[in-house]
Amino acid sequence: MRGLKLIERFKGTQVHALNPPDTTVVNSTGSSSTSNKLGNHRVKFIGSKLKSNKACSGSGAKTLVPFGLPRTDLLEPPIEPHLKSIQLVETLSNLYRRFETCSESEKSLVCIEQYSVLSSLGDPKLLRRCLRAARQHAFDLHSKVVLSAWLRYERREDELDGVSPMDCSRFVLECPKAALVSGYDPNSIYDHCKCYQERSEFTQVSKGDEFLALEEDSDICFRVGNEDINCIRFKIAALSTPFKAMLYGSFTESKSYRIDFSQNDISVEGMRGVDLYSRTRRVDSLSPEIILELLSFANRFCCEDMKSACDIHLASLVSCIEDALDLIEYGLEERANALIASCLQVLLRELPSSLYNPKVMKIFCSFEARERLASAGHASFLLYYFLSQVAMEASMVSNATVMLLERLGECATEKWQKALALHQLGCVLLERKEYVSAQCCFEAASEAGHVYSLAGMARCRYKQGQQYSAYRLISSLISEYKAVGWMYQERSLYNVGKDKIADLETATELDPTLPFPYKYRAVSKAEEKQTRAAISEIDRIIGFKLVPDCLELRAWFLMAIEDYGSALRDIRALLTLDPSYKMFNEKVRGDILIELLNYKVQLGSQADCWMQLYDRWSSVDDIGSLAVIHQMLVNDPGNSLLRFRQSLLLLRLNCQKAAMRCLRLARNHSSSEHEKLVYEGWILYDIGHREEALARAEKSISIQRSFEAFFLKSYTLADSSLDPESSSYVIQLLQEALRCPSDGLRKGQVSNSTLRLCTIYVDCGKLDQAATCYTNALEIKHTRAHQGLARIYFLRNQRKAAYDEMSKLIEKAHNNASAYEKRSEYCDRETAKNDLNMATKLDPLRTYPYRYRAAVLMDDQKETEAVEELSKAIAFKPDLQMLHLRAAFYESMGDMKSALCDCEAALCLEPNHMDTLDLYNRARDRAINPQEM
Repeated sequence: MRGLKLIERFKGTQVHALNPPDTTVVNSTGSSSTSNKLGNHRVKFIGSKLKSNKACSGSGAKTLVPFGLPRTDLLEPPIEPHLKSIQLVETLSNLYRRFETCSESEKSLVCIEQYSVLSSLGDPKLLRRCLRAARQHAFDLHSKVVLSAWLRYERREDELDGVSPMDCSRFVLECPKAALVSGYDPNSIYDHCKCYQERSEFTQVSKGDEFLALEEDSDICFRVGNEDINCIRFKIAALSTPFKAMLYGSFTESKSYRIDFSQNDISVEGMRGVDLYSRTRRVDSLSPEIILELLSFANRFCCEDMKSACDIHLASLVSCIEDALDLIEYGLEERANALIASCLQVLLRELPSSLYNPKVMKIFCSFEARERLASAGHASFLLYYFLSQVAMEASMVSNATVMLLERLGECATEKWQKALALHQLGCVLLERKEYVSAQCCFEAASEAGHVYSLAGMARCRYKQGQQYSAYRLISSLISEYKAVGWMYQERSLYNVGKDKIADLETATELDPTLPFPYKYRAVSKAEEKQTRAAISEIDRIIGFKLVPDCLELRAWFLMAIEDYGSALRDIRALLTLDPSYKMFNEKVRGDILIELLNYKVQLGSQADCWMQLYDRWSSVDDIGSLAVIHQMLVNDPGNSLLRFRQSLLLLRLNCQKAAMRCLRLARNHSSSEHEKLVYEGWILYDIGHREEALARAEKSISIQRSFEAFFLKSYTLADSSLDPESSSYVIQLLQEALRCPSDGLRKGQVSNSTLRLCTIYVDCGKLDQAATCYTNALEIKHTRAHQGLARIYFLRNQRKAAYDEMSKLIEKAHNNASAYEKRSEYCDRETAKNDLNMATKLDPLRTYPYRYRAAVLMDDQKETEAVEELSKAIAFKPDLQMLHLRAAFYESMGDMKSALCDCEAALCLEPNHMDTLDLYNRARDRAINPQEM
C-alpha cells in the first residue's frame, strides 16, 4: 500500500525540474565556462558597489549571496568512487586470510585489493601501508616501477621545491634504481636506499683493457658497405645460436673469411660495436645511438645477452620526460623490458604534471596504446589503477579520465577489479551527465558483486525521470541486506515528505559521519526561515568532521543573517582545506568572496591577528585559529612558522592531506637550512619514518639549536621508547626546547606535551615538576594544560580536584568532546556515562565511549548488548581497538568464528598489533580444539 501511495505522489512530477536546465558547457576541468563568466561579472559589479558604499545595511546579505541560498531539491550526496563493502569486517577478514595463505607472487595484488577496499575509509596512513606492502612483495620490474611511483605520488614529493622526480629520499621502496632490479627481497622494507653510496662494483673497464681486447687476433671479417670490420669468429659465434650455426655449421659462411653484412640494417659503427661487445661483453663505452642499433641487431639475431646488456644500459640513461618519450618507442618496438620500465618510471614519477602532456597521454589512453604496452608486458591493472586515480583527482569529467578508466576495465581480470573499474567509470559518466552509459556501468559493476553500485544505478534512473523505480531498487536493497547508513541516505532522495526526513534520521543514526543528512536538514530549516536552527544543525557535523561543503553551507547561512565575521572565518578555514575551492555552486572563487567580505568586517593589523590567534588557541577554537592564520598568511605568505602552525591544527582536526600540504609549504618557504630540516623531519614523522625524522632533527640541532628542532627530537623519541633512562633524556630535550626563543603559543604546547609524557614523570617520580609545567602553561593561557593537571590530581588520589580541573577545560574549550571523555575517568559510573554520552553526541568518531559502555555492559553480563554497542560504531568506523575488544567479547562468549573474523579484520588494519595476534592465536587454537574450551 505504501508503494501505491508513492506512485500517486510521483504522478505529474517533473523530476528534471529538480535540477534547472543547464545551458553551460562543461570544460575539461569540470567547471562551467558560462557560469564562471557570470560569476566574475557579478563579483566585479558587487565589488564596485561595495567600494562606493561600504556601509551597506539590509540589502547586504542579498548582495553577498548573489545566487541565492541553497535549495533542498538541488542537494544530492555524491556516489563515492570506491569499492564500498556492505560487510566490511568480513571482507577485511577474508583479505587477511588470503594474504597469509597465498603464494609470494600473489601477495602484492592482494595488498592492492586491500587498498581498494580501505579507500572508502579515507585514512591516508592505512592506504600508504597497503602500497608499501604491495611494493615490498612485488617481483617484476613493471609492478615495482608503478608502485614506487605511486608511493612517491602519495607523498606528493612533486610539491617540494628542489626535489627531482628521480630522487628516492633514500627510501628503498621508492628508489627508481631499486625498482629496476627484478626479484623479491623480503628485507627491502627495512633497508635504506644505497643510491648515495659509492658503488665500486660498477667501475668501468679501463681504456687499456679495452685496447688489449681489440688487439686480439682477428680471423673473420664482416663487410658493411665499403668497410671491413675484423672480428674473432668464436666470439661472434658465442653471441647466439644462429651465429654459431652460421659460422660453424654447414653454411657457406663457415668457410668464408669475409662475410657481407651490408643488407642486415646495421651501420659500420654499429658492427664495430658488435665486435667490441663480443670481445668485452660491455656496451657502456658506446654512444646511445649505437646501442640502439645493437639492440635491434640483437633482436634479429637472437643475441639474448647482448640485448639484455643494451636494454639495461639504455634504461640507465633515461633521466627526464624527453628521454622517456624518445626511447619508449624503441623499447616497445624491440620488446626491451628494462628500457620500457625505465621510461614508464620517469613518466609516472612526473605525475600529476605529466597528465597534462598530450604526448604522455597518447602512450596510455587509447585502446591501441594499451595494446602496444600489453604486447610488451607493460599494460596492467595496477598501472591503469594508478593512472586513473591521479586523473580522477585532477578532473572527474575529463576525456583522459574516461579513457584511462576504460583501459582499466580492459586490464581487469578478477571480479573485484572489474567491479572497481566499472563503478569508477560509472561515477565519472554520472558526473558528465551521461546517465544511460553510467547506468550500464553501475549495473555491470553490481553484477560483478559490488552492491554499492546499485546506488549509482538508482541515481541514474532518478536522473532520467524514473524516481519510483529508483525508490523500489533501494528499498529492495534495504530489505535484502543488513541496512547501513548510505542505503537510507540514498532512498531519502527518492522519498517525499515525512518519509524522506525519517530516512535521513535513520541514515544519521546508522552512520553519523554522512554529511548529506545534516546538510539537507539544515537547508530545509533555512527554507522555513529558521536560519539559526539551520546553523545549529550543520554545526553538529562540523564539530567532529571538517568537510569543505559543510563549511561553505554554514557561511551561506551566516551571510544570510549578516554575521559577516563568522562567514569570513568559515571561508578562510575552508580555503585552508582546499585553496582552489569555488563557492556558490562553483561560480565564485573563495578568495574573491573574502575580498568582498573584507568590506563588511573590520580587519586588524598583523599584531592584532597574533592576539586573536592567542585567544582562539586558548579557547581551543581550531576553526577560528585556522581562519586567523589564513588572514596572517595573506599579509605574510612566506612565513613558514605560520604554515607549520596550520599543519598542527589540521592534524588535530583529522585533515591529514591538508596538513601535509601545509608542512610542504612550510618547508618550501624556510629561510634557513636548519629550519628546512625540521619541517622535513615532521613530514617524515607523519608518514611513519621516525628514524629519518630523528636524523633530520639532530642535523638541524648541529647547525643551530632551535626550539622546533629540540621539540621534534623529543617528540620522536617519546613515540619510540619509554624506558626510565630515555624518559629522563626526553624531559631534558623538552627543557632545552624551552630555553630556545619561540612564541608563547608553541611553548605552551611543549608544556602540555607532558600530558603525553605523564607516565614518564611518574616513572621518574617527578609529579611536582609535571604539575609545575602544566601550571606554567596555564599562566600563558594554554587551556589544554587543564587536562594534564587533572591527571596529576588523579595520580595523587584527588579525584574531585581532577574532575573540577576538567570542568574548567569544558567551560573554556570551544571543541570539548575530548574533555568530556577525559573527565569521565574522574567520576562515578553514572556521571561517567553521562559525560561519555555527551562526548559521543559531540563527536561520534571517538571510540573510547563505545568501548567503555560496552565494557560496563559486559561487566553486567549483558553480552548481547555489549557486542551491539561496539557493532553500532564498527559499522561506520572499523577501528582496531573496537574490533579487538569485540573479538575478546566473542571469545569469552565461546563464539570462536566471530572472534577470529574480528581478529583478522583488525590485523588487516594493523598486522603487527601484538595483543590482537595473541588473541587470534588463542582463539584459533580453541577453534581447532573445542574440547579444551
